[in-house]
Amino acid sequence: MAEVDNIVVEGVDAMTLNDNEKDDDFVDPWNVTSQNDTGVDYDKLIKRFGSSKIDNELIERFEKITGKKAHYLIRRGIFFSHRDMHTILTLKEQGKPFYLYTGRGPSSDSLHLGHLIPFIMTKWLQETFDVPLVIQLTDDEKVLWKDLKIEAAMKLARENAKDIIAMGFDLNKTFIFSNLDFMGKCPEMYQNIIRIQKCVTFNQVKGIFGFGDSDVIGKIGFPAAQAAPAFSTTFPFIFGNKKVHVLIPCAIDQDPYFRMTRDCAPRLGFPKPALIHSAFFPALQGAKSKMSASDQNSAIFLTDTPKQIKNKINKYAFSGGKATVEEHRSQGGNPDVDVAYQLLKFFLEDDEKLEQTRLAYSKGEMLTGEIKKLAIEILTPVVEEHQKRRKEVTDDVLDQFMVLRKLQFAA
Repeated sequence: MAEVDNIVVEGVDAMTLNDNEKDDDFVDPWNVTSQNDTGVDYDKLIKRFGSSKIDNELIERFEKITGKKAHYLIRRGIFFSHRDMHTILTLKEQGKPFYLYTGRGPSSDSLHLGHLIPFIMTKWLQETFDVPLVIQLTDDEKVLWKDLKIEAAMKLARENAKDIIAMGFDLNKTFIFSNLDFMGKCPEMYQNIIRIQKCVTFNQVKGIFGFGDSDVIGKIGFPAAQAAPAFSTTFPFIFGNKKVHVLIPCAIDQDPYFRMTRDCAPRLGFPKPALIHSAFFPALQGAKSKMSASDQNSAIFLTDTPKQIKNKINKYAFSGGKATVEEHRSQGGNPDVDVAYQLLKFFLEDDEKLEQTRLAYSKGEMLTGEIKKLAIEILTPVVEEHQKRRKEVTDDVLDQFMVLRKLQFAA
């Protein structure tokens, strides 16, 4: 634990990493880079951030309490880390309420495949636990960090929300909101933002997020806006004035926001938010960086055509194969760095087929071209099916998800 200005900060902050750690992996909410072909060392990251590994004991307890097999993204270690997941399972066991909160920062007019991973898990958790869900669109963040005008960011937020709805979220249990729109409708959110901002000093926010003297003041205040939905009184039309627990599925680069939130929560009389963290979805060029909407050639977008998907994977997907067919047949490939295999690990639900593919590639029985072909065959229908459902999400459907209203859920 690192103590900063009398507040105990869970894990280690951005400014306290030693130089060797920075040289290996750099992870903050806006940038992820690694010097290793296999990507970020997640065991080190768990230790650095002070979270807990999702182990067999947790998975077994999850399956016992829910009566369902753990999601393949959990079984494969893609969701690999957590904070207080045992607390959430105890609430489920006791029949006590909690809700889900996740979000999206809209910086492009379409999501890419990497953006789907937290939402796939969120949807499954919502269905498994039968709980309400709030989805925050941080269009305010993108105005502050990107070269975007407010109007453009709000438009992107609506387009991204349609992509999210197309994944099949239940209207009766899901509320979606844009920060730039919602804060004018619900004063309780701004009130909670102010409460959080009073708990965090300038030195602390610099330590957690690495802000510098030349950063605009909006950046310094923004973390409280991402923290506020973790407090149930932000949504009085859903929870009234009850202080309800929350579970946040997200990629682990978002954890600094919620380390800060967990430090503020007890001081404000709220339960600490629980989290479940995913690994990063690799860029097509390799796991040294994550897939990014700012680089068209690093990502497969949900608007891509089958031809574009095929061309991107064949041309850009980093290979773990050997230089020649002869070498590959005799020595085998490395699935740990092969992007086509990593894409299958995220989207091929059949465990047996995935393991057969891994073994065949490792032994040299399957060539790079063949594993890329399989990845194309698995991903193309995922994108095509999403595009089909996306056409049905009209502005009217979106507006229904964004109306302030009661939600229906078991507890």
